[in-house]
Amino acid sequence: MASVLSYENLVHAVAGAVGSMTAMTVFFPLDTARLRLQVDEKRKSKTTHMVLLEIIKEEGLLAPYRGWFPVISSLCCSNFVYFYTFNSLKTVWVKGQHSTTGKDLIVGFVAGVVNVLLTTPLWVVNTRLKLQGAKFRNEDIVPTNYSGIIDAFHQIIRDEGISALWNGTFPSLLLVFNPAIQFMFYEGLKRQLLKKRMKLSSLDVFIIGAIAKAIATTVTYPMQTVQSILRFGRHRLNPENRTLGSLRNVLYLLHQRVRRFGIMGLYKGLEAKLLQTVLTAALMFLVYEKLTATTFMVMGLKRASKH
Repeated sequence: MASVLSYENLVHAVAGAVGSMTAMTVFFPLDTARLRLQVDEKRKSKTTHMVLLEIIKEEGLLAPYRGWFPVISSLCCSNFVYFYTFNSLKTVWVKGQHSTTGKDLIVGFVAGVVNVLLTTPLWVVNTRLKLQGAKFRNEDIVPTNYSGIIDAFHQIIRDEGISALWNGTFPSLLLVFNPAIQFMFYEGLKRQLLKKRMKLSSLDVFIIGAIAKAIATTVTYPMQTVQSILRFGRHRLNPENRTLGSLRNVLYLLHQRVRRFGIMGLYKGLEAKLLQTVLTAALMFLVYEKLTATTFMVMGLKRASKH
């Protein structure tokens, strides 16, 4: 129990949260473009920069940063939970031994499940707040009118029931393979590089973080599209079977997407997603590694000064 509640795990969790918040803030407009492309099926512009130019022209200069606070709040909580769970499980399981790729994947998967179950309500609310006031091409989308995070929670529970806060949980649980795959490749590449050198440079960390995220995102992207649609939950399509994002509903949305737009419809917005997530993940890992290294160095100096 002491190893789970250790100061080291807390440092990893805080560093992961700060790293993700920093990276998401820098690349937030790319996430806005990605979400519009996923949810607004009738938008003709297909490239990231064209969608961003349209949003700025129609909705104002700051529109690409709409919903920044709820997203950052959710991301902070989500990454704190993920990094804390990941490092706690790794500490308990590995216990001083060398970790393996298989162990990293399993630990990443379990940490992802814990994270999804605890933080999905935050992501449902922030998806809706981020898209509120957007000018959609799709007439099937019902607009929202929330005054903030608390009001969004209140209205969703009142109008749709408390279970609506977990809309998209099923695809989210399938998507825990995304960070699990990401961490597996990241830890694996890191171990390979550390065999050849004593210490990783900032560029090394940035590149392996980018490679790991690019692989994970491409593999799981169709499910991310379904997750975004379910979290938004404002489409008039198939309303009787939307709760919790059941397997039937996931298959229905995938089938609808393919029927309307072909197989590439499942990858609509992938360019924006890859740009945003790869750069965000690379910067997040860079901040995370530097912050943990600096903190542990300071802790080491403090310990040394006591002797």
